[in-house]
Amino acid sequence: MKKAQFDPQKNYLDTLRKVGYVPRKEATQETYDRIGFMSGLEVHQQLLTRKKLFCNCPAGIFHKDDEYDAEVIRHMRPTLSELGEYDGTALMEFRTKKEITYRINNENACTYEVDDTPPFLINREALDIALEVTMLSKFNVVGEVHITRKQYLDGSIPTGFQRTAILGVEGEIQLKSKKIRLIQLSIEEDSCREISDIGHKRIYKTDRLGMPLIETVTYPEMVNPDEVKEACDYIRFLNRSTNKVRTGMGAARQDVNVSCKGGTRVEIKGVAHTKWIPELTHNECFRQWALLNIREELLKRIDDPEIWKIDYAYLNFDEFKITTSEISAARDLGHKLVAVNLPGFKGILSHFTQPGKVFADEISDRLKVVACIEKPNMVHTELPHQPITPVDLEIIKLIMMSDEENDAIIVFWSPEEDVATALETIEERCRMAFEGVPNETRKSFEDGTTIFERVLPGADRMYPDTDSIPIPLSAEHLENLRKNIPNDISERVANFIKWNIPEDTYTYLLSKNLYPYIEKSINKLGMDPENAGRLFGRELKHIEGHYKAGEGFTYSRILDMIRFIKDNNLHYPIYIKILTELYQNPNMDFGSILTVINFKRFSKDEIFSKIDFLNKKFEEEARVNNIKNKADWIMGQIRPMTIGNMELQELKNEVDKRIL
Repeated sequence: MKKAQFDPQKNYLDTLRKVGYVPRKEATQETYDRIGFMSGLEVHQQLLTRKKLFCNCPAGIFHKDDEYDAEVIRHMRPTLSELGEYDGTALMEFRTKKEITYRINNENACTYEVDDTPPFLINREALDIALEVTMLSKFNVVGEVHITRKQYLDGSIPTGFQRTAILGVEGEIQLKSKKIRLIQLSIEEDSCREISDIGHKRIYKTDRLGMPLIETVTYPEMVNPDEVKEACDYIRFLNRSTNKVRTGMGAARQDVNVSCKGGTRVEIKGVAHTKWIPELTHNECFRQWALLNIREELLKRIDDPEIWKIDYAYLNFDEFKITTSEISAARDLGHKLVAVNLPGFKGILSHFTQPGKVFADEISDRLKVVACIEKPNMVHTELPHQPITPVDLEIIKLIMMSDEENDAIIVFWSPEEDVATALETIEERCRMAFEGVPNETRKSFEDGTTIFERVLPGADRMYPDTDSIPIPLSAEHLENLRKNIPNDISERVANFIKWNIPEDTYTYLLSKNLYPYIEKSINKLGMDPENAGRLFGRELKHIEGHYKAGEGFTYSRILDMIRFIKDNNLHYPIYIKILTELYQNPNMDFGSILTVINFKRFSKDEIFSKIDFLNKKFEEEARVNNIKNKADWIMGQIRPMTIGNMELQELKNEVDKRIL
């Protein structure tokens, strides 16, 4: 009999359906209520300023990864908090023994960036923009700004900490069906841009370091994945509505916090696109659900988790025939081959946790991050396509004195100096399985899966910045800033509805902050609201997706175009032709554009006179070319001379009247 082929996705679904798993496409609110889905957001947005937050270096100047003037090498170590405690994340990063290299360009970095100079006074341009967003988000603004330090030992900031300050507390946003409360809004300096992270070496560029950004934190009040995306979009649209924030790759990033009933808060870090959020949050919630089921199974098997421990033994490369090229490479490099016995873990390593991933991946991820052993870094006894031969497997079991009915075995390879950390990491992650879901930060991927990134930071990493003085905020200054605040996103959406603008254009219009241009085109230039929505929401989007913008193009040029069209009594369809040309050649005058698109003036009488002629000609055309619809054929023949000279609907009405 032919052996059934192993299908990870099918087995994943079959396994988890037994414990209540539901694929995202089938999930309902009842599904998320049953597992206790809960999520909150931390939305980061770079501000559009000329300089960085705590020095005079220019902001927004980037270089290629291999373009730099100097390198600085650092080794990070944790420090005690004000309460005399170490932060868990800092301790984990210290265990990795990373060597951090910073690539520096003289154009956008100074001695402050590399922690050789105290901070300058805070950038007031950045602070004012952040305060405007704070008020726009309906926060209670603080009376005095106190700068604190937030410890980061991953090397992303050379000082080992990020300077940050809370500007507002207890705000809110209005979604379609509910309000979401906001915890706080902070202003802070951005971190370095990571170039590579291989083994014990991590490389960063400092061009992004120190750029001003704001962080908006919500309460965990979103109860399904789509609601999380809606809230994140809302906050990003709100930030962009000021026209004072950066856009483009990396300018806005969000961390998503997710938990399920019985689980714990897990932070999905650095989600680049909001469209990833629904799949990521769904999978994370059910990953936790799977880990809780693993816990229940382990507690049935293990009488006393407190005394549970691993056993390990070094293996001789030359005595085994484990069929992986990575093990052969490890042998050639002089690395060690180690077998680890996991008592009672039979079937646990292959328990699916998220699409295409199993519990063994939870261990492998940590070996990569904590012990710095690059993947692939291990094999185990529950792989579907077993690289360990049956003979080798029996020998390893004998060496480990493994219980075939109950135990699982991992075999990993690494430099000798990393073996002790690897063993600690394996045992630590397996012990966590008895407790359920560990607090951690995870890295996101486009396919909706995540991997371990680091231990979730705690409150111990925050402490006052002794280099910065408090900054009082006067009521008069705040009132002056309040005058610059745009209207709320919910109000903008209400106007879109009133103007009959198609709902499928809202995301594009709000993400590009095109509302002010639509409002001006309707209220000041007298453009038909539906045409305005169609022009900005559909035609402009199509043009941006198919053509390259000419140097100097801004959305204000579209308002100039609308004004020209209105002054010259042209009609809607010609907007599209003119805009296509204007987008590519923004400095061309509109008269020249009309020439380029071959526009000619025709009166209504000239246009209508063609109808009678074509009406008579139709019978011959229909007979020769098998044309069925007379009205459509006549419209098609006359349409080119109509565009810009009259509304197409008016022509259609006249055609219908004359051919009856």
